[in-house]
Amino acid sequence: MKIHYLQHAPFEKLGAIKEWAHSKGYALSCTHTYKGDTTPVLEDFDFLIIMGGPQNLHELDKYPYLASEIELVQQAIQANKLVLGICLGAQIIGEALGAKTLPSPHKEVGVFPVTLTQAATNDALLKHFPTAFEALHWHYYMPGLPEGAELLAYSAGCPHQMFRYQQNVYAVQFHMEMTPEIISELIEHCPQDLTPGPYTMSKVDLFASNIHTINQRMHVLLEQFTTSYALGYRKDFGQAL
Repeated sequence: MKIHYLQHAPFEKLGAIKEWAHSKGYALSCTHTYKGDTTPVLEDFDFLIIMGGPQNLHELDKYPYLASEIELVQQAIQANKLVLGICLGAQIIGEALGAKTLPSPHKEVGVFPVTLTQAATNDALLKHFPTAFEALHWHYYMPGLPEGAELLAYSAGCPHQMFRYQQNVYAVQFHMEMTPEIISELIEHCPQDLTPGPYTMSKVDLFASNIHTINQRMHVLLEQFTTSYALGYRKDFGQAL
């Protein structure tokens, strides 16, 4: 399997996703769109991952490359590629499907519970997840909910934490990929995000959190996603070949 990811900042890395991909022997390639790299063509990947970043989709004039990413996501969805968006990437998927990015009711920075909706109980990617589980959050915004999408998760601070569009497209506002090393880099580059709030953790509490278990859940989600692909859902996702 060929996995391509779009990276938006030097400190927003694959983390646990890279560990999992290497363990499976999958090919990994990257476009650093913030550096001006050209987005790939569809033939270059089977699975597109759109990472998080500090950019704001309300400022496309400031970050014009995000418009190219939105177009690529639209093409990938139409081609029935696997598409996964994380944080900013989730918002890009929402925009690609016609749903504008929204301010989250609360800034969330830290490890806080996520709760699955009733619609998530039969979801193939989440069947091994508990109804409520801890995840890492680092955001001010959230994706809009596109027409035809199924809301899968929410948190106390953010009502749109995860949605599915068809069976090959998932948008996840929270983070399960971030390792302690990535968290350290985020704190270094974005210290202003740690200003106190109802859903903002201190540095001490962040590093005391069980990041390993969160990373393991990222592995489980990726395994379920790619297993479905391997079983023959590529041409018409949802109907086995």
